[in-house]
Amino acid sequence: MTDPVTSGASWKEAILFLVTAGVVVPLFHRLRISPVLGFIGAGALLGPSGLGRLTGTAPWLANVTIGSRSEIAHFAELGVIFLMFMIGVELSWERLRILRRLVFGLGSLQVAVSSLLLGGLLLPLGVSPTAAALVGLALALSSTAVVLPVLAEQKRLNTPAGRASFAVLLFQDLAVAPVLFAIAVLGRKDGDALGGLAVALGQAVVAVVLIVGAGRLGLRPLFQLVARTRSPELFMAACLLVIVATALVAASSGLSTTLGAFVAGLLLAETEYRRAIEATIDPFKGLLLGVFFVSVGMNLDPAQLVNAPAAILGLSFAVIALKAAVILAIARALKLSRAVAVETALLLGAGGEFAFVLIGSALTAGLVPEDLGQAALIVTTVTMVTIPILAAIARRLGRRLDRRALAHQVTAEPPPETQQGRVIVAGYGRVGRLVGEMLARHKVPYLALDMDAARVAEQRRLGNPVFFGDSANPELLRRCGIASARALVVTLDAPRSVEAVVAAGRAERPDLTIVARARDARHATALYDLGVDDAVPETIEASLQLSEAVLVDVGVPMGLVIASIHERRDEFRALLKRREEAPAPEFQARRTVGKAH
Repeated sequence: MTDPVTSGASWKEAILFLVTAGVVVPLFHRLRISPVLGFIGAGALLGPSGLGRLTGTAPWLANVTIGSRSEIAHFAELGVIFLMFMIGVELSWERLRILRRLVFGLGSLQVAVSSLLLGGLLLPLGVSPTAAALVGLALALSSTAVVLPVLAEQKRLNTPAGRASFAVLLFQDLAVAPVLFAIAVLGRKDGDALGGLAVALGQAVVAVVLIVGAGRLGLRPLFQLVARTRSPELFMAACLLVIVATALVAASSGLSTTLGAFVAGLLLAETEYRRAIEATIDPFKGLLLGVFFVSVGMNLDPAQLVNAPAAILGLSFAVIALKAAVILAIARALKLSRAVAVETALLLGAGGEFAFVLIGSALTAGLVPEDLGQAALIVTTVTMVTIPILAAIARRLGRRLDRRALAHQVTAEPPPETQQGRVIVAGYGRVGRLVGEMLARHKVPYLALDMDAARVAEQRRLGNPVFFGDSANPELLRRCGIASARALVVTLDAPRSVEAVVAAGRAERPDLTIVARARDARHATALYDLGVDDAVPETIEASLQLSEAVLVDVGVPMGLVIASIHERRDEFRALLKRREEAPAPEFQARRTVGKAH
């Protein structure tokens, strides 16, 4: 009897996906193309409509193809759940308040007008109003998973066009949850539409109240308890538990699993664990979204594109042109510059990943005909493939149309949540707290990270911008805005921890100003070797402060004392840097002072 654990067939889908990820991600990263498009293409190639068609004549292909979407459906659904959870975590009331004009102005008008126009074009073709409305809504959405990485690759997320695009995508992401709920209600088969709607709304209200109530009462204590263990594995398990549990509670109440995960993300967005959760979940989200996009590609039939290329390409171009025209008109009406409006319109003209979610749910509920749904899916896929090209065109057009307007557009859009020139303080104990107080006194914005859950909770209650997390985690540093930070101050007391944070910070930003706390002169030399701009040894600083106090107490004028202390500090710094630059001796039996290399 064959052991299912060791059977190759039971692991085929997982192995195929991992091989696909191992090829697609490095290749598309090298080509500077979003891996999303590679996963969709791999799904179309390896799915039943691709190489799967040939298994009858070439049975060996069954070993390298996926027979049906149902084989990876559960993992694909988890990808969407994790995406919605991350959207909830990244969202905050403060961000909504800052971007409210673009989110609820440009975003809401874009979705409403584009949906009406796209759905209205389907009505003369004999499509039912419900199907037309759902397909119109699905096509009106743009791709968060492709547009934002493209903007990040171009380092344009914080430009006016980047912020406008993010605001529209944010509203679209918020709109997905109620649309999914509407599809679930409209798809009920009990015949009593009004009664079914009332029951569904009641269940939804109860489920949301339970999730929000339990989250408010239990999530912060749960993560405080987990954080005190300082176990990355346990913290990861707690994150996964919250996502899956809220998704299942929502599903058992008739809501979508994605809505439950989104609410859980919102609840955690205002806690001190937000940054650490983002860094922990992001790899899972990326892999599971890869499975989702592979499943999306499996739903596509390349033969349709081969049989009717002109029709599909024409429809794809029409969708992009219509959405771009709508966004351009609304953006100009809201007083955005011509360059910003054009760039935003081209970036968001293509379709998005949530079109697959909405149309898939509508097909399952029987609200959209199969042929119409498949046509909408392939049009969405074709438009998503063009996003990197559209982004490059948009950037050039934006520069050419109005360079001066781009330079002076700082008042048309609100600033991003990640503050430019913010200082990141690693460690918020006695030393870090004093650094934070001095930064605040001089009105320098900062963000602090600490691994002590109790300390973080106490400082959050006092209103200080302190978050839980390991400052040596590169992903966490990125989430905290190290790309635009003014400086990184490392105040941790453990030498190895200080060195790990310095190495991570310098790897992320070669030009970043890094100031680190050192245990002694030898540790300071090691930190200079790692690339810090300034290392402050505790022993030397304590000696200098004692010297300053005694000199003042015995009557030496304060000005002379301060000048001599500064001079001596500069001498120590120069000495430590010379040690770093000194060549290592040919034979060295024992190292006692400094660090030679």
